[in-house]
Amino acid sequence: MKKETTGQHAQHFEKRITVTVKIRYLLYLPQDYSPTAEKKWPVMLFLHGAGERGHNLSLVKKHGPPAIVKKRQDFPFIVVSPQCPSGETWSLDVLDALLSDVEEKYLVDSERIYVTGLSMGGFAAWALAIKFPRRFAALAPVCGGGKAAEVCTIKHLPVWVFHGAKDNVVPLRKSQEMVDALKQCGGKVRFTIYPDAGHDSWTTTYNNPDLYEWMLRHKRRTTAKK
Repeated sequence: MKKETTGQHAQHFEKRITVTVKIRYLLYLPQDYSPTAEKKWPVMLFLHGAGERGHNLSLVKKHGPPAIVKKRQDFPFIVVSPQCPSGETWSLDVLDALLSDVEEKYLVDSERIYVTGLSMGGFAAWALAIKFPRRFAALAPVCGGGKAAEVCTIKHLPVWVFHGAKDNVVPLRKSQEMVDALKQCGGKVRFTIYPDAGHDSWTTTYNNPDLYEWMLRHKRRTTAKK
């Protein structure tokens, strides 16, 4: 038997554990998608705001791409729109696992995976790209923010940021801080400020076809690792 020494001492614990995760999500497949075809499709991960949390997936259809694809069947992306449970915030590891599952199950062009989100989802979009800087081809956060000290991790990534100048929920400075930090380290960033918009800067953003054309112009480097 190991002899125990009394008093306080530094110790080390290490053990591999397995965790089961789950999340509900909406999946949009373009009208030309075929599981038997050779064509692979770009993927857009859309992260909603705090108001759409819960267990009713129809809430996720209120804004952004999930609202657009209800009327537009020729939208040129596979759209993955998960729902964050009530009272929680986005889990970056769960979102990463969800994307991996979608890549395994569907005809996904892994070099063209894009992430966007609004408000709480905008914060999560920044954070997800920073944590997994080699997974995405482009990032488009709307009225979000994050840890400016960490943003140089994604200086290689094309980023288009959107915010309303009169936002009284998430101040404009939250996006400005991220943009300024990214520019200082040579990042590829565009910043659109809507001078008369409040917190809802997402309606104009997601109704703009230029956003989707911009996304599709970018590919993740084939030599990059996740």
